[in-house]
Amino acid sequence: MKMTLITAASAAVLLSACAGHHHGPSAEAKLAPTQGHTTTGTVVFRQMGHDVEVTAHVAGLTPGAHGFHIHEKGDCSAPDGTSAGGHFNPGGHPHGHPQQGPHHAGDMPMLEADAYGNARLVAVLQGLTFEGASGILGRGVIVHAAPDDFKTQPTGNSGARMACGVIVKR
Repeated sequence: MKMTLITAASAAVLLSACAGHHHGPSAEAKLAPTQGHTTTGTVVFRQMGHDVEVTAHVAGLTPGAHGFHIHEKGDCSAPDGTSAGGHFNPGGHPHGHPQQGPHHAGDMPMLEADAYGNARLVAVLQGLTFEGASGILGRGVIVHAAPDDFKTQPTGNSGARMACGVIVKR
């Protein structure tokens, strides 16, 4: 009986480890605060066919909703994060909700920070890849101070850039 439990436990551990590897290649952006802010975090991207799964863990936010986007340039050198440029938008679409109608390729669901300023997000971004015309490698990720209204063009009226990171292969 004891041996059976150990074997079953070992099998469960191996299966769970294998389950975590069913995705394709991965990349990540380490978020650093822009001047005057304390926001940090990690955003992991996994290629899944013609889509990308994004998993974000962000800290140092004010409680509530925050705009969250992939930006066109992988440059976080400006103190306010503006060196990352505008939203990644290879299709020339208007800014919008990432799960409803036309939108920038870089439009992502909002981060929702808890009372402690921590946010976690898992979402699938359709039509993105790591390389090519819809490629996100080398692009920037920005966390904004305000909620995204998903209407105001071209930014969503998301306010200041609180953190910036560059998407690189893992």
